[in-house]
Amino acid sequence: MVSDMWEVLSVFVVSLLLAYPLGGYLATILQDKPMKGDGLFKWVEKPIYALMGVKHISMNWKQYLWAFLLSNLCLLVVSVVVLMTQAWLPLNPNNAPNMSWHLALHTSISFLTNTDQQHYSGQAQLSYFSQMTVITGLQFLSPLIGLALVVAVLRALFLQPNDDHEHKKNWASIHLGNYWRDMIRVLFRFLLPITFVFSLLLNSQGVPSTLSAGPTVQTVEHDSQHIPLGPVAAMVAIKQLGSNGGGWYGPNSAAPLENPTPFSNWLEMVAILLIPLAVIFMVAKFVQRKKLMWMIFGSMLLMSIISTGLSLWTEQYSLQPNDALLEGKEFRFGAESSALWGALTTQVNNGSVNMMHDSQSPLTGLVEMCNMLINAIWGGIGCGLLQFLIYLFLAVFIAGLMTGRTPEIFGYKIETTEIKLLSVVILLQPIVILLLTAIALANPTLTANSNPAFHAISQVFYEYTSAYANNGSGFAGLGNNTVWWNLSTSIALLAGRYSTLIIPLLIAISLASKQKTAQGKGTLNIESATFAIMLIGIVVILTLLQFMPVLVLGPIADFLSIQV
Repeated sequence: MVSDMWEVLSVFVVSLLLAYPLGGYLATILQDKPMKGDGLFKWVEKPIYALMGVKHISMNWKQYLWAFLLSNLCLLVVSVVVLMTQAWLPLNPNNAPNMSWHLALHTSISFLTNTDQQHYSGQAQLSYFSQMTVITGLQFLSPLIGLALVVAVLRALFLQPNDDHEHKKNWASIHLGNYWRDMIRVLFRFLLPITFVFSLLLNSQGVPSTLSAGPTVQTVEHDSQHIPLGPVAAMVAIKQLGSNGGGWYGPNSAAPLENPTPFSNWLEMVAILLIPLAVIFMVAKFVQRKKLMWMIFGSMLLMSIISTGLSLWTEQYSLQPNDALLEGKEFRFGAESSALWGALTTQVNNGSVNMMHDSQSPLTGLVEMCNMLINAIWGGIGCGLLQFLIYLFLAVFIAGLMTGRTPEIFGYKIETTEIKLLSVVILLQPIVILLLTAIALANPTLTANSNPAFHAISQVFYEYTSAYANNGSGFAGLGNNTVWWNLSTSIALLAGRYSTLIIPLLIAISLASKQKTAQGKGTLNIESATFAIMLIGIVVILTLLQFMPVLVLGPIADFLSIQV
């Protein structure tokens, strides 16, 4: 137990120590000012800017949003085409076949939305070309897209010119920076270098990095078995660092070739937290509001500690009276280490696994579902902070109602437009998840569910929750490579991703277009511990009220049936 606590503490402490300076460096990159290393990086960036026609100009909100939508559409089309024609393309030593249209569509949407939910069986259905271009390529670009949108929101709220008579505010006057420069600068100056270092560390632990097809060996039963290899280390590095989660192999990081040693296991857990934490620390330098950053960090850290503690306790508790629950546990690292990974991977929109979540205690699964429903404990790169801002706007509005004051945030009044937009993003989650879950459970032939009764409810609900939260982990036990599963989860993927990215941006633009008022003694102090506790309470109550019935019918009833 002591060794487990040291693992927990070391993962959090090392992640924090590395993330703090990285957050400052990330802020410097996104401020688009002269910095050390410009001579090297501009040598790479300038030809790309010239090829794409990118100019060093700030975009208004329509230009920024159009660039965002256009990039996503182009990436989606190219990805679907590559996956549906991979059998005819190069770098296919294992003779992977072309994907069906619905699996190619789901896979492309899944990786484009930073979810990496996999309805295919790892390396068996993908060529090296598909893995290196579509899968790994989107794993680099999708977190950058989320980061670009959160930076646009911060610029709208905090970095607009001061009000004067010559610059009257309206939506068209709000400038958000340059979408293409935000993407390209962070890719070459931040994400690629860090991934390179992590891939070398993983390769040193035995994670493969080769273009060969892999050897064929003789087993102890005197049969021959092909050992699939490939450029795995780079993909595993970015899947963890980019809050992606999709594995090269079907079992993900439970596969020994993807996660061979205790050090690689520890390293991959640090990578899960590293950049989401860095994005939080970026806020202090980027908008010059340290107190706001510490309030956000403190709120997320408190929720993370509670979630992690519950995951470790429920998994350990479940093993005491019922050794049958040892099935599916990863004994190389231990049940507690796997519970820690499960907590972190659902606190962050990562979704990678080092054991099968379907084999965990029902209560551990309950904690992971709540993590994804909240979706703002650390969250994905950019998306976690945007989801937190949604809760922040809501908490300020509720606090205003409780005190009888007009709700204000950062000097802007929250009025009808912002509340309507907030209502859409808050109500969309239960509508999409619960409606799709109800349809699937009402038609058992659609789900191909491997389990009856309460656990079946958990499996289906988890699949849609994971898709909507852009997490990607699964309970397994579902025959999910079907038209129904691929299309229905694609709806959840798109709804969860783009509502979280676009609606907070629209709210920020609406607020920024208003006249800013000076803060006085009656202004609500949102950068305080009291407000942070209230915000966490609103997050918990909102999650429980919307989803308590399905949580009772699923994981809670499943746990009680096992105890009986």
